[in-house]
Amino acid sequence: MENEKKKLSAYYKPYKGLFLADMMFAMIGAAITLVIPLMVRYITGTVVLLPIEEASSTIIRLGIFMVLLVIVEGYCNYFIGYYGHVMGAKIEHDMRNEIFGHYQKLSFAFFDNQKVGHLLSRITSDLFDITELLHHGPEDVVISAIKLLGAFIILLVINAKLAFVAIGFVVIMLLYAVAMNGRMRGAFRENRARIADINSQIEDSLSGIRVVKSFSNEKTEMDKFEEGNSRFVDSKKKSYRYMGTYNSGMGVFSTLITVGSLLMGAWLMMKGELSAADLVTFLLYINNFTEPVKKLVNFTEQFQNGYSGYERFVEIMNIAPDIKDKEDAKSLDRVQGEIQFEDVSFHYSENKENVLSHVNLDVKPGEYVALVGSSGAGKTTLCSLIPRFYDVTGGAVRLDGIDIRDVKLKDLRRQIGIVQQDVYLFAGTILENIRYGKPEATDEEVVNAAMAANAHEFIMSLPEGYNTDIGQRGVKLSGGQKQRLSIARVFLKNPPVLIFDEATSALDNESEKIVQHSLELLAKDRTTFVIAHRLSTIRNAERILVLTEDGIAEEGTHESLLAQGGIYAGLYNMQF
Repeated sequence: MENEKKKLSAYYKPYKGLFLADMMFAMIGAAITLVIPLMVRYITGTVVLLPIEEASSTIIRLGIFMVLLVIVEGYCNYFIGYYGHVMGAKIEHDMRNEIFGHYQKLSFAFFDNQKVGHLLSRITSDLFDITELLHHGPEDVVISAIKLLGAFIILLVINAKLAFVAIGFVVIMLLYAVAMNGRMRGAFRENRARIADINSQIEDSLSGIRVVKSFSNEKTEMDKFEEGNSRFVDSKKKSYRYMGTYNSGMGVFSTLITVGSLLMGAWLMMKGELSAADLVTFLLYINNFTEPVKKLVNFTEQFQNGYSGYERFVEIMNIAPDIKDKEDAKSLDRVQGEIQFEDVSFHYSENKENVLSHVNLDVKPGEYVALVGSSGAGKTTLCSLIPRFYDVTGGAVRLDGIDIRDVKLKDLRRQIGIVQQDVYLFAGTILENIRYGKPEATDEEVVNAAMAANAHEFIMSLPEGYNTDIGQRGVKLSGGQKQRLSIARVFLKNPPVLIFDEATSALDNESEKIVQHSLELLAKDRTTFVIAHRLSTIRNAERILVLTEDGIAEEGTHESLLAQGGIYAGLYNMQF
C-alpha cells in the first residue's frame, strides 16, 4: 500500500509548480480565517475602550484591512477552485491516457474475460473520483491542519482550560471517524463494482438494440437493467447508512464543542477568569475548530471514493501483457511469407485441454491454403497464432524461418492482413475506415484500394461518396458493402500474408460472388489462409487442410480429397 501511495503521488510531478501554488493559496486562505477573529477580539476588547475619535479612525483602518483580507481570501478560494481543478483534470487526462494505452497492450485473452462496461467504468467514473481526491485531498488536509493547529494555539493563549475542553471533543470526533473508516471503504468499493455492472448492461443492450427490437424484448432488457440497478441501490443504501451514522455523529460532536465551550466559558466568566471579548473570540474560533473537522470528514469520504477507484486502476495496470516484445525482439521489414508450424500445441489459459495438438504445417510463400473442419476443430485458433493474438503453449510458429516470438509485434502484424466474417467498422466516414489500413495513405491510394476491392462503384453512388458517414459499426451499409470496405482496408495495408476467416459465409449469393472475386484479387501472389464454411468457395484452393480435434486429418486438393471419400467428402456431400 505504501508503494501504491508513492505511485499515486508521482502523478503530481509534471504539475509541481501548479500544485505548490495551490497549496500556497490554500495556506494563505486558511491563515486569513485565523487572523480575522483576532482582529475582532482586538476591536471588542481594546479599540472600543479608546477615546471615540481614536477608536473611530482605528475601526475604519481595521475595517479596510479586513475587507482587503476578505478580497485576498476570495482570490485564494478562486485559485484553488479553478487552477486546482485544472490540475486535477490534467492528472485525469494523464491517467486516462495511461490506462487506455495499457488496454491497447493487453492480449485477446484479457478481453475474452472482461466486460466492456467494466473497463469503461475504470476509465471514466473511477478516474474522476481519483483526481478529485488528488486535487482536493492535499489542499483539504493542509487547510484543516492549519486551522486546527492555529485555532488550538490561539485558544490555548486565550484560555487553556477552555481550549482543552474543545480539543477533547475533537479527539473523540477523530477516533469516531477512524472507527467508521474501514466500513465505509468496503461499501464504496461495492458501489464501484455495481456501477460497472450497470455500464456493462447498458453497453450490451444498446449495442444489440436491433436484436432487442427484432425479438420485442424491450421488457426483458428493462427487467435485466432493473435488477442491476436495484443491486446498485442496495449497495448505495449500505454506504449511505454508514455515511448517515458517520455524518450525524460528527454533527453531534460539532454542536457539543460549541455547547461545551459556551458552558465552560460562562463558568469561567463567573469566576472572573475570562472576559466577554475573549468568550466572543473563542466562539468565533469554534467555527475554525469544527469546520476543518467537517472538511476532514468530507476528505475521508472522498478518500474512500478516490482510493477504491485507484485500487481498481492499479488492479488493471498491474496486469502484465501476456503477449509482448522480447527485449531483443528483431525488426522485420517486407517478408516472403513462408509460414511454418512446428509441433504446435495450444490451449486457452482458463482451459487446460488442448485446442490444437502437435500440429506440423509448412506453407510456401504465395501459397493458397484452405482450412475446413467441424466447428471447434481449431481453424480460427490456428490462424490467430500467426499474428500472435495468442501465444502457442507448445512448439513454434515461424515466419520466413524466424520464430514469431522473436519479432517485434508491430512489425509482425504489419505483414498480416485479416478479413473476418464479423466486419468491424468504426463510426465515421468511408474514407476514414479504409484509411485505417494505412493511416498515412493519400486519398488516391484509398480510392485505388477501394477499386481493387470492387467497392468504388457503390461508394460513389452514396450521397457524399467517400465522405459518407456510415454510422456506428457501419449500420447504414449492407453486409456485402461492409465486407468490401474491410477488403479495401487490407488492400491498402498490402501485406504479404492474408487470413480470410469465413469472410463470405454471412453474405447472400450475389454479394458472395462480388466479395469472392475481390478476395481472389487480394490473394494473388500472397500467402493466404482461408477458413472456409462454404466449401464451394475453396474448390480451386491449391491445398485444403481438414482439421479435427486430433490435428490435420486430411490434406490435398478438392478433387483428391473427394476421391479419398473421407471427412472432407462427407462435409462436401452434406452441403451439396
